[in-house]
Amino acid sequence: MTAEPPFTEHGGSSGNGPPTRIAPVRAFIVLVVFVVAAVVLVAVGTRPSVSGDTPAAVSTTTTTTTHKGTTAPTTTTTTVPHSSVSVVVANATETNALAAHYSTILGAQGWAMQTPVDASTTEATSSVYYAAGQQEAAAAIATTLGIKPTAVMPLTTSVPVAGASGDDVVVVIGSDLVPAAGG
Repeated sequence: MTAEPPFTEHGGSSGNGPPTRIAPVRAFIVLVVFVVAAVVLVAVGTRPSVSGDTPAAVSTTTTTTTHKGTTAPTTTTTTVPHSSVSVVVANATETNALAAHYSTILGAQGWAMQTPVDASTTEATSSVYYAAGQQEAAAAIATTLGIKPTAVMPLTTSVPVAGASGDDVVVVIGSDLVPAAGG
C-alpha cells in the first residue's frame, strides 16, 4: 500500500501526481491577465480606420415597439469604406473605352476598382448589380453615375458579365450613358 503525497499550499502535490487545486492568488492573476488581454483585443478591433478613405454612409432602419403598442422607426448609420467594396465596370455598348471612363470616375471616389471589361451583350439601359450585403454601395454608385434606382438589382448568374460573381458590385454601362461620357 502506498501513501498519498502530502498536500502543499501552492496548488499542487509533491511528487508526480496531478495538482489537486489551484491557489486563489494564482487564479486571481490568471483572471486579471485574461481580462486585460480581452480589453486590449476589443480596443484594437474597434479602432477606426486610418486609411483616409471616405466612407459611404449606410443606414439601417429598425422598428421599436413603444409602451402604447405603436412603433417608432430608428435609423442607425454605419459606414463602409469605399475601398472595401470591389467594383467592376463592364461596357455593354459599341462605344470604345466606356468601362475605363466610368472606372476612372468611381476610382476617384475611392472604390476598389477591378479591371474594366466588356459585357457579353449590348444593353440599352445601364444597370448596377450587387452581391449580398452590398445594396447600399450599389445604390451610391448608381447615384454617382446617374443610373435610376430601379436599375439596381441583386447580382445573379444572369448578369451579362463573365466572372462577375466574385465582385461586390458590377456596373453594366448601357447606351443611355454614352452621351454623358462624351461619346
